[in-house]
Amino acid sequence: MSAHITAQLVNELRGSTGAGLMDCKKALVETDGNMEEAITLLKKKGIATAAKKAGRDASEGTIQSYIHMGGKVGVMIELSCETDFVA
Repeated sequence: MSAHITAQLVNELRGSTGAGLMDCKKALVETDGNMEEAITLLKKKGIATAAKKAGRDASEGTIQSYIHMGGKVGVMIELSCETDFVA
């Protein structure tokens, strides 16, 4: 039995998980509209995606720094990416 998935339900799931709209809709369809199961499913998919990308080498990027006037506040940031296209 398929539950009716509303835009409000998708937005609620998106707000609580930060996942994309289509990912939220697919998770709700797979779980017949059960919010808790959809959250669990999205977490499992997110972990699988992160594990898949963990082995990739992010060898391109840049290191930047900024020191505010007066020298009391500063920041240094490293941005790494997989391709020089992004860098």
